[in-house]
Amino acid sequence: MTEVFPVTTHTRVVRAGEEIVIYYPEVVGLADPAWQRTVNTMIVKQAQDMIDEQVAGDISTVNTLIGQYELKNNQRNIFSLTQSNYLYRMQAAHGMTILRSLTFDMSKHRVYSLKDLFKPSSPYVERLSAIVAQQIKERDIGLLSPFTGIAADQSFYIADKTLVLYFQLYELTPYVFGFPFFPISVYELSDIIDEDGPLGIMAANI
Repeated sequence: MTEVFPVTTHTRVVRAGEEIVIYYPEVVGLADPAWQRTVNTMIVKQAQDMIDEQVAGDISTVNTLIGQYELKNNQRNIFSLTQSNYLYRMQAAHGMTILRSLTFDMSKHRVYSLKDLFKPSSPYVERLSAIVAQQIKERDIGLLSPFTGIAADQSFYIADKTLVLYFQLYELTPYVFGFPFFPISVYELSDIIDEDGPLGIMAANI
């Protein structure tokens, strides 16, 4: 089936009082309804998993819970988004936010992890780790502990011709720094990206 891009989305809202509100995207109008259900199920599951992680079974002390999302890429069949949840518990020193993401090739009906973006057996972890280490140095980013490299399944999203790696709060830097984002041009990785994958598609001159 031939899909129409960019993908159309609607914002869905789940509300439980004034201070507990979750916004998430719903994909609509795809030619393949089964794939549309799959995509939307994954988005809803990610939203629910984030709530479960933060609330941890104790809703009684939750003062504020706000879920939001951003569409990072919606072109060339590549659909990449982030979802964030901010939670504040009564009498806590500050709130806590977590961030998650999903990246799909809507024409191939596939969701991607980081390793899937690169050629098989390519040293993507080493290459990306070296780039992140260089950015940490150049941007003078203060760390909680020495940087030893990214995870093989490091969190990421795609934004146009950029791969963005990110870490959670407290994972790499102090809370006041916010989320550490590391944007990397696809052209920096041209020799190891899968040319038929999302990064190869975004890098192509079409």
